[in-house]
Amino acid sequence: MAVPRLELRGITKRYPGILANDEVSLAIAPGEIHAVLGENGAGKSTLMKIAYGALAPDAGRILWDGRPVALRAPDDARALGMGMVFQHFMLFDTLTVAQNVLLGLPAALAREVSRGRPAGAWLAPLIERYRLDLDPDAYVGDLSMGEHQRVELLRALAARPRLLILDEPTSVLSPEARTALFSTLRHLAAEGCSVAYISHKLAEIRELCERCTVLRAGCSVAVVDPREMAQDELATLMLGTAVDEVRSTSPRPAGDPVLSVRNLSMSAPAGQRVGLHGISFELRAGEILGVAGVSGNGQSLLLSALSGEEVRMPHDAVRLMGQPIGQLRPAARRELGLRAIPEERLGRGCVPEMGLDENMLLTMAPGQAASGGWIRRRGLAEAAARVIARHGVRAVSPRAPARSLSGGNLQKFMVGRELDGAPRVLLAAQPTWGVDIGAAARIHQALIDLRAAGGAAVIVSEDLDELLGLCDRLAVMAGGRLSPAVARAEVTADMLGRWMEGRWGHDPA
Repeated sequence: MAVPRLELRGITKRYPGILANDEVSLAIAPGEIHAVLGENGAGKSTLMKIAYGALAPDAGRILWDGRPVALRAPDDARALGMGMVFQHFMLFDTLTVAQNVLLGLPAALAREVSRGRPAGAWLAPLIERYRLDLDPDAYVGDLSMGEHQRVELLRALAARPRLLILDEPTSVLSPEARTALFSTLRHLAAEGCSVAYISHKLAEIRELCERCTVLRAGCSVAVVDPREMAQDELATLMLGTAVDEVRSTSPRPAGDPVLSVRNLSMSAPAGQRVGLHGISFELRAGEILGVAGVSGNGQSLLLSALSGEEVRMPHDAVRLMGQPIGQLRPAARRELGLRAIPEERLGRGCVPEMGLDENMLLTMAPGQAASGGWIRRRGLAEAAARVIARHGVRAVSPRAPARSLSGGNLQKFMVGRELDGAPRVLLAAQPTWGVDIGAAARIHQALIDLRAAGGAAVIVSEDLDELLGLCDRLAVMAGGRLSPAVARAEVTADMLGRWMEGRWGHDPA
């Protein structure tokens, strides 16, 4: 192999109670697309943050084009020609897309591209080239999580990188955007740009990457060509064991309606582009309804309206077990049996600085969390420990801060916390975002078990394979409208393609 563009030698990183990286070595050649594979908590993101200067290693060396370098901050990495898309987005909500992109560029390049030109003039060609569908003047705080990911990608690509580090880049991208991204990455690699590709999606790694470094429990266990390995072989190498099969129950007729939405319309919140237009559907006990669609078509606003974060609607526009709840806030809806898993893990799903036990408080019933006006800390710790054990969450203790968990482990904790509340209706946005294949199987099994027990769920996801494998019926959102919901057996690829463009009939859902 030629002199590596980036080489990591013997990288070690310790945290209290955790050895995140244990003498890990990695080499990426110029023009190579190199995968970094591992289960949640294996140390992938930590290793890449060290490579990018966002974390300092406790031991080991970093070489760039064969020369040792000291990276004290991401600015040092960017000056060498590195770009990175983080799993947990590093954007400023109060700034526009264009301003966020500018802040991520080296100073000289930022001056070059913006001198005397409005943002749209120099960003529009990039947005069109990479098919990212973004408004340069939109404020990031008004965008969906899928659009946040597009901004991160745009910021990294605009820097004209020599090495691009991508941490779960397709987790909330549509199939079309994913195909466009892969085409872009292959084009960049042909021009000599190296790519470090972190993903749990084994099919993507086999399709895109030439070599793959596998991490397990903080150690590098293998370097392989993923194209020459079957998907189950890669999974076993990553996990150290075979993946548990998801056990489905025999289909049975759905029960009575538990969630009904009738003609729900709502203007887009300030700064957003898409509102809701005449949304109607019915969810029955013992079924899972999937909602597909390209991010930014109203899915986030729909979930906010169903969960109670948004109440700009008639009281009877949404009914839970026949009871109008349109004007009820989330706590009141939770008491009636409706629980929600938001797409934004840190900030909305969990408070980063709080321990996992304290984060149990966010959705726990008041009577469970306190007695006589005092918070029952032991009870919170026991509840958190139960979720950790039941859902395979890797955490030092129930009091570990939420921010200390890997993205996938935090997702498992959030899913487990809501299922621990025994919901009648569960709303879930991107339920397996950023989790490994073993953890995804656990989450899918938990959702199937909920359905088998008579519960119901609405799953919003851009992973069509997930929706087709999990849901009883499927609908599509486009332009703030919801298509009719059809049985999974009736769904075709052509139908999904047309419906994602908003082309369906006007029959009620």
